[in-house]
Amino acid sequence: MPSTAITIVRRAADVPLAEVSALLFRAADSDGEPPLSEGKRLDLEHGGRKGFLALTARDGDGVLVGYAQATLGQEGWGLEAVTDPGDEGAGSLRYELVRAAMGALYGDGNRVHYWLGSPSPAADAELGELGLAPDRDQLQMRVALPLPPEVVRAAAIAVRPFRPGKDDAAWLSVNNRAFAGHPEQGGWDLRTLRDRVEQPWFDPAGFLVHEVDGRLAGSCWTKVHPGTRPPMGEIYVISVDPDFHGRGLGRALTVAGLDWLAGQGYATGMLFTGASNAAAVGLYRSLGFTVHRLDRVYTLDPAGPTPAGAGSPQETPTPTARPMP
Repeated sequence: MPSTAITIVRRAADVPLAEVSALLFRAADSDGEPPLSEGKRLDLEHGGRKGFLALTARDGDGVLVGYAQATLGQEGWGLEAVTDPGDEGAGSLRYELVRAAMGALYGDGNRVHYWLGSPSPAADAELGELGLAPDRDQLQMRVALPLPPEVVRAAAIAVRPFRPGKDDAAWLSVNNRAFAGHPEQGGWDLRTLRDRVEQPWFDPAGFLVHEVDGRLAGSCWTKVHPGTRPPMGEIYVISVDPDFHGRGLGRALTVAGLDWLAGQGYATGMLFTGASNAAAVGLYRSLGFTVHRLDRVYTLDPAGPTPAGAGSPQETPTPTARPMP
């Protein structure tokens, strides 16, 4: 198998953005879904946070066939890897990208969280060699739209569109209280919110806010994916202020968001939720959602022993000889 050169990049400005974007497009076209999380993509496009690391992999002809990115957040480093769907050694290359990233990240005192879609026992074992242990699972759940009319009527709730620039502070307060301690959704600031609001997909009419006595009590933020297979409408963020728990707002807001998406012509609704969140999973199942895919987060504790397989970062040709499903 030909060698693949993996290069460490520590500044977002030095990432070959056009080539990476083309790789992400090829992966999305093959899988039907975005291969890199939105947060990572926005971080790359906007110049990267203070904590940023990327790895590029090129084949013997210099073609970019793999990309990995780690960004530093509240809970440590979040790592993702993408490989060219046309590369016969994609599984091996993914392993090598993760191994090189672990070598670059290990020892700075922060946890490392690696995301892998559709994991397998073999992947668990191989990542375990790098010190990465299964931590938590995330479910992608889907439901057919529109929901039955009686379900929509029973959950009817007064909502209004989000007002960018006016509702920002109130929404951020509710979101961060609702997701306190959550590694991805918690701890948002104004820049994080505005990065999303400025995206082409953003539509304030689909960002539904519910108030109680003039106070923002909860919201359902939707996002559309016209390019996926099938085209889908996503329940992007559901947040309810803890002061208003126990009123059924989570269900009502979810139904309101799904009803809005159905009104835009989408026949499939989608959302992500933690597999261990039994209450949320039960709620979504009661609305007709079923599990479409499972993603797994693997975590390395920096207080543990140095992983046996995570050597120094590879910046010279690296043989890709190990499969990782």
